[in-house]
Amino acid sequence: MLTTNPFEDDKLREECGVFGVSGADGAAALVALGLHALQHRGQEAAGITSYDGTHFHTHRAMGHVAGNFDRDDVIRALPGNVACGHVRYSTTGETALRNVQPLYAELASGGFAVAHNGNISNALHLRRELVQRGSIFQSTSDTETIIHLVATSGYRDLLDRFIDALKQIEGAYSLICMTPQGMIACRDPLGIRPLVMGRLGDSYIFASETVALDVVGAEFVRAVDPGELVIVKDGELRSLRPFSAIAPRPCIFEWVYFSRPDSIAEDRSVYSVRKAIGAELANESAVDADLVVPVPDSGVPAAIGYAQQSGIPFELGIIRSHYVGRTFIQPSAEVRRLGVKLKHNANRDLIAGKRIILVDDSIVRGTTSLKIVEMMREAGAAEVHMRIASPPTTHSCFYGVDTPERSKLLAAKLNVQGMADFIKADSLAFISIDGLYRALGEAERRDVLPKYCDACFTGDYPTALTDHNEQALTQLALLDEPA
Repeated sequence: MLTTNPFEDDKLREECGVFGVSGADGAAALVALGLHALQHRGQEAAGITSYDGTHFHTHRAMGHVAGNFDRDDVIRALPGNVACGHVRYSTTGETALRNVQPLYAELASGGFAVAHNGNISNALHLRRELVQRGSIFQSTSDTETIIHLVATSGYRDLLDRFIDALKQIEGAYSLICMTPQGMIACRDPLGIRPLVMGRLGDSYIFASETVALDVVGAEFVRAVDPGELVIVKDGELRSLRPFSAIAPRPCIFEWVYFSRPDSIAEDRSVYSVRKAIGAELANESAVDADLVVPVPDSGVPAAIGYAQQSGIPFELGIIRSHYVGRTFIQPSAEVRRLGVKLKHNANRDLIAGKRIILVDDSIVRGTTSLKIVEMMREAGAAEVHMRIASPPTTHSCFYGVDTPERSKLLAAKLNVQGMADFIKADSLAFISIDGLYRALGEAERRDVLPKYCDACFTGDYPTALTDHNEQALTQLALLDEPA
């Protein structure tokens, strides 16, 4: 089984997207629409939980939102004016229905459902402690740790129990929780993962991105602040800030790749930032060429910015088909090779004899970039130069992004020239970390305290990494054991 999109096999993938509605008739139908708009954030599974004032109702399924939540019988089975949903791409836990969110449990205070975007970097440590105290886990997801911490907290009030649980976890999280006491939406104190709030009539809506608000016709109100808890009950909203204030560090890769270009992230247009990244890239790494060609679809805005700044014509030298399924069975290596062209194909007449600048958002393992360069060579390109709209990805992410082990990241093993040789490009250049900050309208990183989580480029992790460090110590101990 092979994915037919060769340019998405080697991408960093966001763990998930979340969407919640409080106070709207037919809330589950709105959630389904919102999840459609967030499908790019997770294509492995989807789920919706609703609350009708008495009972919670859940439907979870493997696969896309379409086909699972566009049926009337499914939506009718999710009654109530409160609902939350989740699209998943796993970074922790196996690919199985038991890990599909929202996760739900019956606590002493009543039902509790949670949808989580992010990654708890001490979940394994907490899980071991909880199991020793008698907790019985039903999934392998780090999100379930939150439920058990709430259930075993010594506080009496549910909200106090929830805050107590949050103060024990580290890492990144944007959460939408449903309880009989109301809907709770919150972000971790650093605001690493995004979460926004909107209004639709008298109802409140929470989503990972503003584009999901647009799809349901909701008005964007504001982002949920880092460390903020927003509670909605019977149309009334209140805000709590139980954590000490610290400088936020939202994930910088949201502007590079994760968010849809028609979203607004932290008051910045994602599309405009990506064009600005392309312009900075042109300033930093100019090269004589005939055409600027984006790697579809994520490279398009940066390529436009590069072309406009450099004066080199922008052309669609790679054509993408949007009508091919994700996977199919391929019986031989030759058929697998040909299957790549079902979804992307070189615009041969345009490419032949031309000096090409390819613009993409990132290089992870390098296998994708190698395929793209080979495609351009086969189409007759005279030269192929690669320009990347992010700095080299040298470190793994532990905050809800599916990143390979560091040893498998091409930039962790090779310098830029070595990477150029590996992908067989005539030249390769990345935007600098300072250029990326400039594109975001900020002072250069070297001149200020970092305003973003950019650990995948710098190794500057803004939180403790308990599970990772404990695993590293265990591996060292095993290496030190006598044979």
